Amino acid sequence: MSNSYQILQNYWHAVATSKSLESDILSVKLLEKDYVLWRTPDGSIGASLDICSHRQAPLSKGHLEEGCLRCPYHGWLFGDEGQCLEIPSAQKNLPIPPKAHLEFIQTQERYGLIWMCPGDPHSPIPEVVAENDDSFTRINTEMQIWNVDSTRMIDNMLDISHFPYTHRGTFGIEQETVVPKINLEQLDETFFGYGYEVKINNVGATKVMSGGGDDVLKLFMSTGFALPFSVLSTMSYETGVEQKLFMTAAPIQEGKSVYTFVLWRNDDLNALVAPNRTIADEVLELELAVVLEDQMMLEKLKGRLPLEHGALVDVQADKPSLEWRRRYKELISS
Repeated sequence: MSNSYQILQNYWHAVATSKSLESDILSVKLLEKDYVLWRTPDGSIGASLDICSHRQAPLSKGHLEEGCLRCPYHGWLFGDEGQCLEIPSAQKNLPIPPKAHLEFIQTQERYGLIWMCPGDPHSPIPEVVAENDDSFTRINTEMQIWNVDSTRMIDNMLDISHFPYTHRGTFGIEQETVVPKINLEQLDETFFGYGYEVKINNVGATKVMSGGGDDVLKLFMSTGFALPFSVLSTMSYETGVEQKLFMTAAPIQEGKSVYTFVLWRNDDLNALVAPNRTIADEVLELELAVVLEDQMMLEKLKGRLPLEHGALVDVQADKPSLEWRRRYKELISS
């Protein structure tokens, strides 16, 4: 395991959706290690390395018995906090060896996502205040596996100069190519980034996203990051519609990551824009198309984003990425 991964073990990473763990065992990979997730008898999340303490069988290939995890090899049974509850081959009333218990990994559920921290958390899960605002409704999407390093993903999430080119098939066509001057600031207690105002071509699916209005609209955006790999973008339209887009990546290994995005909007997501088609349907379809454009471009790039000073040619539009790189280098060097 690389030194940066040793450090990153002490931060929260979104590895699955809550929905994906409703009734089955889940296998996930984070920072080059395999983990197993399951619902324990009390409804909380069990998480440990995907290795039975007995003969190292993959526990994710086992099955659940009333919230307890049964190993597929010799049937050892594990419950809350990874406690070994039963060794079928042993005589009754014999004590269970202390080393039989699994090393339990810390987890939390936030924003419809399951977050995991294999080490000791050095900072909390990024706070998205819209989650506790009754005027907003959340939309979750599935986890995606990208053949892209997480460092390149965060660089892309913070960048707006690629919009007119990478996103020509969605919202980027005929967008202004010149990036306005970027001033970095603390956006709230969690996210650090920048805000700016642009005019957008408000046609087609974009008009549903913006809540209607003229064919050209003003849009105020802010985009900020929370270490290590999370970004929140807020889109405030002059129609009064506001959308929060939270994006997060977790390193599986170098050049491979798990990614998801979560949306919050302050309009009526169930309102129909066509027969059997809601605003939520339209917004999700557009956002997923935008994400696919990013993925197709980023998967052409190899390895980690260079962090060394002068390794990349940077211009004014790259200020957010430069600041993220500076802070990230400090984090993984700590």
